[in-house]
Amino acid sequence: DPAALRDTLAPLIGDPGLGDKVAASVIDTATGEQLYGQGATTPMTPASTIKIATATAALSVLGPDHRIATTAALSPDSRTVTLVGGGDPTLSRAALRAMAADTADALREEDRDSVRLAYDISRYTGPVLHPISPNDNIAPVTALMVNEGRLNDTDRGPAKRTEDPAGDAARTFAAALKKAGVEVTGAPREARAADEARTVATHRSAPLDALVERTLTNSDNDIAEALARQTAIAKGESASFAGARRAVTNELKKLKVPTAGAHFADGSGLDRKDRVTPALLTALLARAADPDRPGLRPVLTGLPIAGFSGTLGGRYAPDAAGTGLIRAKTGTLRGVNSLAGTVVDRQGRLLAFAFLASGSIHATEAEPALDALATAVAGTGG
Repeated sequence: DPAALRDTLAPLIGDPGLGDKVAASVIDTATGEQLYGQGATTPMTPASTIKIATATAALSVLGPDHRIATTAALSPDSRTVTLVGGGDPTLSRAALRAMAADTADALREEDRDSVRLAYDISRYTGPVLHPISPNDNIAPVTALMVNEGRLNDTDRGPAKRTEDPAGDAARTFAAALKKAGVEVTGAPREARAADEARTVATHRSAPLDALVERTLTNSDNDIAEALARQTAIAKGESASFAGARRAVTNELKKLKVPTAGAHFADGSGLDRKDRVTPALLTALLARAADPDRPGLRPVLTGLPIAGFSGTLGGRYAPDAAGTGLIRAKTGTLRGVNSLAGTVVDRQGRLLAFAFLASGSIHATEAEPALDALATAVAGTGG
């Protein structure tokens, strides 16, 4: 009942905690019908809800089974090993140790026990630093890094980052080669692998569906930027901020969602130049729910669950009406707060919603207001 939904949401959307500008869209994912809209086609700064667009484009282009490869290549004269970054920000030290063991085996077959080490980061182009960098929320965006360039053992949230992710990864690989019985002469240097070099070790990331779920659940900025660049590579664009913007935009147009006014300055939502409309976000969620597009389903399954997981784990009290019922991507920048996701109403219909707010004084006031809007959507059916 659109009228009932409007009557329920109208007083909530006027909550002063949301700031001076709020835009909203609620649709039935099965029919695409807009059940509620306020400025639904108004471009707004989305913060991290833009990750819904980034993830959808990546899955649409690459498929849920795609894995990002990191390789070690041996030169034709067997004197140089090049660690070639493919753009996997989740590469681990354990993976590099396994690659070093395979590389050492290949060198022993060539009767070599020492090599020079190079590292190749040419898969990505353009600026390495995000416009907000240096920042604990994102590492330099390179094709080669270990554990997102984090200087601690965390796998989510803010953390101090290395200024040289690729060099650190190469030095970690060099240490692993030494433990595997291979002497590395000199310091690792940046260089492209020779065209004739043969691959002697490969590590593949988790499948794209798992990376998408991790991106959305934890609001992972580093993986989001990697997804945007992988999309760019697959669509023949440069693997840069600009190339990713073109690739994501063009792929979403292929999905026939309303991209008017959208601007994807980055893949993570950290850039305040990003713009999306609530109507775009709800349309993307509807595409992900489409029975004919099972490859997009991780966009829904990766959304945090209210009161239970990811960035919504601490947002709903155990006895709150929306706890366990709402799945949504959060977004937070200074003065910008957003929430976009899905609920099942009392009639059993899957509804998609997007609420984008700007001008808020503090997230501690805006977030409860957004959560109340989502809870209201869940309770208005039938």
